[in-house]
Amino acid sequence: MAGRVKQSDIEELKARANLVDIISGYVSLKPASAGSFKGLCPFHGEKSPSFNVRNSPAFYHCFGCGVGGDVFKFLQEIESISFSDAVERLADKLGYQLSYEEGSSESSARTRLLAANAAAAEFYQAQLRTEEGVFARNFLIGRGFDDLAQQRFGIGYAPKGWQNLLEHLAALGFTSEELITAGLVMPSDKGGYDRFRGRVLWPIKDANSQVLGFGARKLYEDDQGPKYLNTPETPVYHKGSVLYGLDSARKAIVKSREIVVVEGYTDVMACHLAGVETAVATCGTAFGEDHIKLINRLFGSSAGDPASVIFTFDPDAAGEKAALRMYSDTSKFNALTYVAAGPEGLDPSDLRQQRGDEAIKLMVQARKPLFEFVIRHRIAKFDLGNLESRVAAARAAAGVISDLVDPALKSAYTRQLADWVSLDVSEVNSIVSGVSRQGVSDRVAPIAKTSIPTPRPDDPQSRQERQILEILIQKPEFFQKLQVRRISAAGFATPGYQRLLQCISRNVDSMGEPDWVSILMQSEPELVDDVRSLAMAELPVRSQQELERYAKGIVRSAQMQALLREKNDLLAALKRIDAGTQPEAAKALQQELMNLEIERRSLM
Repeated sequence: MAGRVKQSDIEELKARANLVDIISGYVSLKPASAGSFKGLCPFHGEKSPSFNVRNSPAFYHCFGCGVGGDVFKFLQEIESISFSDAVERLADKLGYQLSYEEGSSESSARTRLLAANAAAAEFYQAQLRTEEGVFARNFLIGRGFDDLAQQRFGIGYAPKGWQNLLEHLAALGFTSEELITAGLVMPSDKGGYDRFRGRVLWPIKDANSQVLGFGARKLYEDDQGPKYLNTPETPVYHKGSVLYGLDSARKAIVKSREIVVVEGYTDVMACHLAGVETAVATCGTAFGEDHIKLINRLFGSSAGDPASVIFTFDPDAAGEKAALRMYSDTSKFNALTYVAAGPEGLDPSDLRQQRGDEAIKLMVQARKPLFEFVIRHRIAKFDLGNLESRVAAARAAAGVISDLVDPALKSAYTRQLADWVSLDVSEVNSIVSGVSRQGVSDRVAPIAKTSIPTPRPDDPQSRQERQILEILIQKPEFFQKLQVRRISAAGFATPGYQRLLQCISRNVDSMGEPDWVSILMQSEPELVDDVRSLAMAELPVRSQQELERYAKGIVRSAQMQALLREKNDLLAALKRIDAGTQPEAAKALQQELMNLEIERRSLM
């Protein structure tokens, strides 16, 4: 920010803040000794609570990992933000108007991005009520979501035009660079164009109801894009650590100690409208470690009051595969894990539409333990009418039981499996005991941390992407921030490299700082080894002069690659337009293509 918050305001905020209330928004706390509260530490994995919070003095400390500090330090650590952003975040929570030295009242970059998202959400909601939005409204109504439901969840509509949102937000004072960083606008020579066009949108919010990004579903047959299009990774939106619907579901989750994880936005809506108000969904990504940590913080630890995580999977091969992925992570939850499958493979949205609200409740009530779900699907593949098939079924399921850590649970499931396959318990126990963790090919291994691939000599695309990353990490001064954002918007073809590129883009404002590599490692711990590998990679140069020539060549190739992706997107858009009925739109696209060609030639 341009000006510093006055010290008197900082002290006033600290005095007004109820630290227990603030931290309770992120961690489930329970009273401990006089004036003290305790919960599971959000900064390291633990099963027994060692995280202590007091209001007087206002301080938190974890006896497990040693972290501690005041309210500002907590917000900095839990949100991964700067001190100034933490001050503004607390002011927002308390409704306190900050004043700045030197007469400045400019908000931080993060606050600006959140404000842009909030303004975009209002714009999209207003567009849903327009004449053009009728098709989107009818689409929602046809799936059982009337006007009240649309308003309750803040559903919006992105009009078909190229710069409707851009022009609206520019009139409110937001710059193109801010809107590109927020993922609302795609970069171009003319300042950019709207990312979402002709789609129905769901605002994705954090637990404090701040809009972080959007999920958009296509409506029209001539839309050649994916069925669902989400906001990309931004400084405020990290899809791997966000659950859609948590802002509405949080209180019910904490109160009931139950969370229902569904697969889509409309499934969340259907559950909430049916009275299952603990439903959430991931945002275009698989359920992962950060989601587990988030849920564990909500539940806290209470041995006498166990919590429940209920996953909804389709009762088919894809559903079994998803359940198997979760089964390998089940020990990481501070909760019991279950599976609820809709009848005839219906997801919650279709189930509510076809059979009503009560069917949703019955589906959740009929949940089965996750291990039972996996075991039953293993043995369902066999004809249990003969002895050989029953033994084969027992062997197929034995690996699942062998993975159980709890001896009592392992014994109970061994007896249950024996009953299901009609074998003696001693026979099944012998099969389970004989299973080797390494020797059974159909077992599910714990999910390993993926590492970046080594490019093959015959794969120039992958090799080029690795070279770009090596320069971005080792010599970021050769890249401009806007270039990095543009390259990130175009994306990489190699998934492992794409994730690293997104990490760099999220931290682009710190690019060039002395601890640049450490910033990247701290931003995404799962990528520590990959970042370290690229940071230590030997570049094919022997002198400073060769380094400059090599680095500039890599930057140029990165720009050319981004230009090619943008050109392909524009050509695809041009094919979808009828030049006879939309001459202006076609002309604008052709001009954009000409501008890209001019830019490409300037790089040659």
